Amino acid sequence: MPGASDHSAARAIVIEFKNVGKTYRSLLGNSVKAVEEFSLVVAKGEILGIAGPNGAGKTTLIAMMLGYLRPTAGTVEIDGLSARHYVERNGIGYLSELVAIPPKWRAYTALVRYATLAGIPDGEIHQRVGYVIELLGLSEHRDKKVKALSKGNLQRLGLAQALLRDEKILVLDEPTHGLDPVWTQRFRDIVDGLRRPDRTILIASHNLDELQRLADRVAIIDRGRLQRLVSTGYEHATPAMTRFRIAVARGHELVRAALPQAEEAGRDEFNVTVHSIQELNSTLANLIAQGVLVASVVPEHSVLEQQFREAVGESS
Repeated sequence: MPGASDHSAARAIVIEFKNVGKTYRSLLGNSVKAVEEFSLVVAKGEILGIAGPNGAGKTTLIAMMLGYLRPTAGTVEIDGLSARHYVERNGIGYLSELVAIPPKWRAYTALVRYATLAGIPDGEIHQRVGYVIELLGLSEHRDKKVKALSKGNLQRLGLAQALLRDEKILVLDEPTHGLDPVWTQRFRDIVDGLRRPDRTILIASHNLDELQRLADRVAIIDRGRLQRLVSTGYEHATPAMTRFRIAVARGHELVRAALPQAEEAGRDEFNVTVHSIQELNSTLANLIAQGVLVASVVPEHSVLEQQFREAVGESS
């Protein structure tokens, strides 16, 4: 391992939004504020989720980070450079929400062309294309035309092109859109495999369960503003009244006696309201001590879902 004096170590790549605003103006002079006073720092090695209702400003933020749009106010910097300058110099792996690949191209040919455009050396292209095809399970589809691919396979092809280069920054916009449950799980495994200390990954998704599982933090955006920044670990959860569903394999009558306020939610299942994780554990310990055999404990809402509902003003 390099010592503390080793100055060749890679410098931390940090994405920083500094009081960013973006206003769209029409030819008639009307204006719409898509993003307002948005500030956020994303560290190297972090997986950041971005969540928000439709029209919240997520797409505009991503476009500014990719250098496609210039902010009306503030700056977006990556590694101390303007976002556009960084992308032009170093590149970023990007999966757009809508995968648009010429329909007459064949899957393998499309990846070779994207690899060429990405500047991968000629001698490495076929090896790299073969790697992402294997990673995304596209071997049997490599010779198919894009227009013949299912929605899920097209999404996997789009993800494959985003992973062609070993980029230090990945931006994935609705990456599991169109994927079946098997490949949704495989995607999670792939992201876990992509995590490393010098790589930063941004995932924009409407799937809060996906972000809860994958992201270290989630930026909740609404009406163009950062409403809340949530750490997804339960150890960071703010104590609050929370409902859990407890399923028991034995001791149904004991649960009813020990927790008269519990609501029956089906055969041998109860909804229990607690005010903290500590209270939940105390409740479970009490039930187990009385002989109840607990089969499962599931929160009604994840940490992220609770925070999202509060941030965007939905009732819980």
